[in-house]
Amino acid sequence: MKRLLRIASNLAIFSFIPILSWFCLGLLVDKNLVNVFTLTYPLQFIFALLKSIFATGANISKEKDKDENAVLSGMTAGTVVGLIIFGLFAINAKKYVEFMNIDFEIYKEFAVYSILQLYIQSVFSFVLEKLYFDGEEKKANKYCIQLNLLNFIVLIITAIFTKNKMIIAGITLMAIFVYVLVVAIKQYKKFKFELHIIKYIKYESVEIANNILFFLIFLFGLSNAMEFGEKYTVALNFVALITDTQWDSFEAISTVAKIDISKNEFNYIEHRNNAYKLLVVLLTTTFIMLLISYKFYDLDLKITLIYLSFELVNFIIYPVYKIKTCYLQLTKLAKEVTTNKIIAGIVRFLLSLLKTPYCTGIGQVTSSLYQFLMVNIMFHKNFVIDREGKVFKNNGANK
Repeated sequence: MKRLLRIASNLAIFSFIPILSWFCLGLLVDKNLVNVFTLTYPLQFIFALLKSIFATGANISKEKDKDENAVLSGMTAGTVVGLIIFGLFAINAKKYVEFMNIDFEIYKEFAVYSILQLYIQSVFSFVLEKLYFDGEEKKANKYCIQLNLLNFIVLIITAIFTKNKMIIAGITLMAIFVYVLVVAIKQYKKFKFELHIIKYIKYESVEIANNILFFLIFLFGLSNAMEFGEKYTVALNFVALITDTQWDSFEAISTVAKIDISKNEFNYIEHRNNAYKLLVVLLTTTFIMLLISYKFYDLDLKITLIYLSFELVNFIIYPVYKIKTCYLQLTKLAKEVTTNKIIAGIVRFLLSLLKTPYCTGIGQVTSSLYQFLMVNIMFHKNFVIDREGKVFKNNGANK
């Protein structure tokens, strides 16, 4: 449980500081800037995609294939690929912002800032993933706190002394870039560049499919939802702000499960129980944030609670779904669970195109319930769990 909490706390810090930063920028510089969080939200899934392939997949390959060059090769390739992808989005920021039905002139400086910040954070996430798999959660926690405090302090102090958005964004980006560069270089030692990307994709195929589909779902879904007016945009942004840190923290469940499965140290009951303990903590913080932040927004309570209810359904079923998906993914059933994820993603994408402001939530709940059902059927068809939490092949599955 301590390891799960350490990783979850790192992810929480990594997620919450940017949210707090946008909130403070809204107070100090321009109230509209808080909406940048939702504006660039789809791009977080490109960040997650790079992490899945070049960090998590590479680290799993190191453990399962005994490939000592996998991690640093993955970090190097991911850094270059990320620079190309996020660089293209930054260059074409105007087209992206206008596609999201937002006024580019209001958000142009901080739209570019957010895009480049996501790239720098993606490189940093490669470092954190390496440290997690090496059992160095405390060092990862230290780095995470340092980077996010640096980001927040430089951003806010600069915003206090000048209202020039370009200067605020430029100084902050330079500060965090230098920090991440130093930390990343420290991870390197002599290695042979060997990129076995097919293996990395195989080990993370479910998450890769998930991130590609989520990028498309939120890109078109949020653009669709924002057409219905400001009260829906504000409510959607508010619910994202009070649940996004919790969702990011929840990824610790997946990280810890993958580490133990790849090292043959997995116990299902222990992982499930710890996951639901974490869920209680995260839901508590969601409602605390709701009570504290509600008065700062001009919200329609009914619309806000509808959006929040979609999130709560997903929170409740997520631990069991995620743990079993990780196990299936790493035990010869990657193709089946990836196919399941793709089908669910397509359903969610199509529902996100519905002409209703609740399109993203409807798609989210429908696809999640489908995945929960199918993953449980696949798992219990192929495996059994004994009273101690150990998982064995279901010998009757092939009869």
